[in-house]
Amino acid sequence: MHSHLCNRCGSCVGLSGGKVRFRDKTGKYIPEIVETLDEELAERMWLACSGKEFNFPYYNERVFGVDHPFHRFIGTYKHIYIGHTTDEIVRRNAASGGVITQVLIWLLEKKKIEGVVTLRMSHSEPWLTEPFIAKTKDEILESAQSKYIISSVNEILPEMEAFNGRLAYVGLPGQIQSIRKLQMAGNPIVKKIAYILGPFYGNTLHFSSVKSFIRSYGEKDHTQIKKLYFRYGEWPGNMRVEFRSGKVIELPKFHANYLIPFHILKNSLLCTDLSNEFTDISGGDAWAPVYEERGKGFSMMIVRSQKGQEIVDAMLADGTLAMDEISENEAIIMHSHGYDLKKRGTFIRMRLRKWLGKPNPDYGYEIKGFTFSRFAMELLINGLFLIMGTSIARSLIEKLPPSFIGKIFERTRTIWKKSTHEIKRKELN
Repeated sequence: MHSHLCNRCGSCVGLSGGKVRFRDKTGKYIPEIVETLDEELAERMWLACSGKEFNFPYYNERVFGVDHPFHRFIGTYKHIYIGHTTDEIVRRNAASGGVITQVLIWLLEKKKIEGVVTLRMSHSEPWLTEPFIAKTKDEILESAQSKYIISSVNEILPEMEAFNGRLAYVGLPGQIQSIRKLQMAGNPIVKKIAYILGPFYGNTLHFSSVKSFIRSYGEKDHTQIKKLYFRYGEWPGNMRVEFRSGKVIELPKFHANYLIPFHILKNSLLCTDLSNEFTDISGGDAWAPVYEERGKGFSMMIVRSQKGQEIVDAMLADGTLAMDEISENEAIIMHSHGYDLKKRGTFIRMRLRKWLGKPNPDYGYEIKGFTFSRFAMELLINGLFLIMGTSIARSLIEKLPPSFIGKIFERTRTIWKKSTHEIKRKELN
């Protein structure tokens, strides 16, 4: 655990038959062996682990073949789109343009699947997430929007194996990479998955972020949370907490981002996959002024596989989606900050870890040739994360009103992005 290689995908728990469980989900959230593992089971779990190793070139060829457009930042793709669902209810309930949610609903209604493996806020502990299999449109809508705290979707592997019907699977990159490893190994536990979809991925936060957030408003008991939202309301949404007492606290999403450097899951900084490269279809916010100024939310959609393209073509034809195709270059520029963080920053951080004698995940490829200014920028970022992750820094920040610190954070972030614009954009394309 101290190596930070575990991404909490949940596969070890799901494969273990109850012999491995997650401990302390509101704290470190780590898998713990509770019964002795036999050698065969341990080997099967180790094989499925995406935290230690996932060979991008190998799995790209195995999953998608070689005769497709490819970019080392985007991955394999067929077409890239910007747009949204035409169902305004779905769009309002989603984090951005609602395209992933709409695809799932369409697959269910067209009877191409019988269920969706996805994530929602827990019914019994509404401050935590829980994986489940959605079987209706309403249940899919319940799973819409981003959940920025740690989740472990692959805990649900036994339920997936027992499910009577075809499944669509939705997950983060590390979770999907584990699923792909299981598929390529021929493990029957994932044989009912017909389609794989997922959101773009920046980072994940420990639950301590929620505890800290509510403490800043004078609330100390997270078990009194009735509802927790990370992107509530009109795009881009608000972090919102509703308590059993009736009290509601809310902060704009961009302001609530101040929690990131104080509570980030360290493994997030070892993930090189921004756009969820091993999905059939992936989607994320369209970060560009031309879309942001319109409000409501627009999605970037990357279609990677032939079956993913067939879905999107059918949905465009029947008017379920409103999408315009964009170029590879436009897609990279739109998410230049994220690609720089994942595809350059991660490899610099991994090099620093290697110098310190710490283990790194093996991705089967490496990006090199960074400028001195980019390397120096990463050293500064790492130093800030190190300082802000201390208990003293977390305690101090809770003394300030979140509305105040959120505005300061957003303003500082804007200045930082402008001042580092050329460093991050240089040779990005």
